[in-house]
Amino acid sequence: MQALSEWGVAAAIREGALLYPLVNAAHILGIALLIGTIATLDLRLLGLFRQQPLAALAPPLWRVAAGGLSLALLTGFLLFSTRPADYLANPALLTKLALVTVGIANALLLHRSAAWHEALSGTPPRPRLKFAAGLSLACWLGALLAGRWIGFLQ
Repeated sequence: MQALSEWGVAAAIREGALLYPLVNAAHILGIALLIGTIATLDLRLLGLFRQQPLAALAPPLWRVAAGGLSLALLTGFLLFSTRPADYLANPALLTKLALVTVGIANALLLHRSAAWHEALSGTPPRPRLKFAAGLSLACWLGALLAGRWIGFLQ
């Protein structure tokens, strides 16, 4: 962890008056893109927005969510690199990482499931798919809350 905190990029972010706020803002943008699109997709699976075909909504929402996740992971790593030992001792960060891991695994399993492909073809979502959507909402909103809590537990 010492080597990571001494990394030139981490030092520049930590010591720069402009770089840290820019990376932090990019992290928030990634989170917004991820959670906004995933929540819309999950709510559609749970029965809202039924007038919109899942086959039309899902592909662009999935791509925007993947872009948001990529941005959030990259910028999250950069923010983490500024004080890795402190962050690893923070239970809110550990909770956030666990929830993000479950959220990603849930999304990947969902995307590969037969129930997902059936729903894309117009079949009403099965209960298993609705459960996965509820789990997704819980994970991502929990990760958001845990992320906001990190600063309060330092």
